[in-house]
Order: sequence, then structure tokens, then C-alpha cells
Amino acid sequence: MSLQHLRVYSTPPHPCSYLPGQTAVNAVLDPGIRLTPALYSYMIDHGFRRSGSHVYAPHCPTCSNCLPTRLDVNLFRPRRRHRRCLKKNADLTVQVVKARYTDEYFDLYQRYLMMRHPGGGMTDTSPEKFRDFLLAGWCHTVFIEFRRHRKLLGVAVTDVLEQGLSAVYTFFDPTEPQRSLGVFAILQQIEQTRRQKRPLLYLGYLIEDCDKMNYKSDYQPIEILRQGQWRDWSETEQQP
Repeated sequence: MSLQHLRVYSTPPHPCSYLPGQTAVNAVLDPGIRLTPALYSYMIDHGFRRSGSHVYAPHCPTCSNCLPTRLDVNLFRPRRRHRRCLKKNADLTVQVVKARYTDEYFDLYQRYLMMRHPGGGMTDTSPEKFRDFLLAGWCHTVFIEFRRHRKLLGVAVTDVLEQGLSAVYTFFDPTEPQRSLGVFAILQQIEQTRRQKRPLLYLGYLIEDCDKMNYKSDYQPIEILRQGQWRDWSETEQQP
């Protein structure tokens, strides 16, 4: 299999969601191609992600700040802040369930967007947009739930790949900031990857100059994809 034999299209230029004043372009896999778990796993390992059923990668002509990341979960050792997060959330139950729409999920998702991303384009959401953004019929997606006394506090939307898991999106109760539920979600995805005896967790794009996207460097030893090669972040962070 080779990227050269796949049809990939470029989107029109549009405002970048992460770096103010920048213009972005995405490469999008031909929607007419029949996607399979094997092809999706291959695309993820070559720096692509999915949004709903669309598989894409940044393809900006003058910017290369979006760095695909992955973590070897067998090498990861939690830092003190990670251990504190686990301790704060020791009262939660964690369950892995099939990805699906429910009113309970949508209510939490909507409250999360309204409080954490006010004024953004995603706040004008609906059950249909929830399904279109988070679900895809051709891949194996699970929801990792966090609950306290049956109350849903968070959901980590996670795709199961041949070689590991891929963190798609996380939404959680915005009224519980002291729990650091975003961090807790990643720690649970790491644990779930280990339990499935798969080596890799893909965390999406790291953007150093964007506070919403640079947190991934807190999980070491993180690898980044640069010039077609996966490399240890600590060895490449000083490179241009």
C-alpha cells in the first residue's frame, strides 16, 4: 500500500482554527474510496486523522506546525501531575462501551461546547452534527465513559486500530475543572491501549504555539511524524 496510489484532494484555503491570522489547507482522502480498518490504520500511521467519516491531514503550503503524535504506551511513565489526577478521580468508574448517540451523551457534549468553546463554530450543534463529527460506520469506535454514582462526567471518543488506539475527541463536565478530566481521559486511553496489548496511542496534532494543542508534549516519550519518519520528540524539538 502506498499514499501515491490513493486519491487525495486539497480543500480550498480557509482560516486556521488554531493559529490566528493563518490560512489552512487540508488534504482529504477521496470520499469515494472504500475505507476499511486496515486502510484507516495505515492512514493514521502516515499522519492522517478523521473527522466523522472524512480522513484528512494538514497540507498548508507555508506552514508545518501541525505535528502528528503517537505514544508508545509501554514506555510511558506517569509524572507526578498524572498521579495526582488519577488520585483525584479514584471515585470514578470507567467503562468502555460501543460508540453511539444517546440524549445523555449529547447533553454533556452540548454543555461542554457551550462552556469550553463559547463563540466557536461547534456550539451550533445538533444530534445530527454529533453523529457526523464523532461516528463513522467503517471504523471500530468506542466511548470510554467516566461516571460518579451513575452520573456521566466524561467521554473519550476512541478509534481502535490494528496497531493501537486513536484519541478522536473528548468531552466532559465543564463544572468539574478540579478533576482535570481531559488529562484523566488520556491516562485512561493509555491504560485501555495497554489492556488490549496494542503498543501505540495516537494523540492527534501537536502545535507548539497553540495552548489547546501543545499539551501532548506532557506525555513522554512522545513521537512526532516529521518528513515521513516517526522520531522521538525530545530529539527533534530544537530542529527547524
